[in-house]
Amino acid sequence: MELERLVEQFAQNIAAQTDCILRWDSKTGNKHADKAFAAFAKLRERGDAGRDALAALFVSPRMDVRVIAAAFLLRHRPAEARAVLEEAAKGEGLAALGAQQTLKNWEEGRWALDLPEERSSR
Repeated sequence: MELERLVEQFAQNIAAQTDCILRWDSKTGNKHADKAFAAFAKLRERGDAGRDALAALFVSPRMDVRVIAAAFLLRHRPAEARAVLEEAAKGEGLAALGAQQTLKNWEEGRWALDLPEERSSR
């Protein structure tokens, strides 16, 4: 199925980006980030069905993948995404830091990863 393939692309590229960051390889990491964001854009084109498909990553074995998926889905699934982020924020490392910063931005009204179409076009 197309949605599952896009979710897998998103997850694989987020994981690869994290691995690159840990190796101090930002150039390759940025390429993986671009591919992950492109997969998310295609999921967004499918509306809530695409976003719902991405929510499957809330139980990914990789914390970094769970955190990034939750960060992108805060507006669409706030309770579930926030629970993922709050759990991750209790830990240590890059994923925990990302979760903490995402929650802070959300609480301060500065989160802007997946705005409703009418707001994102302004």
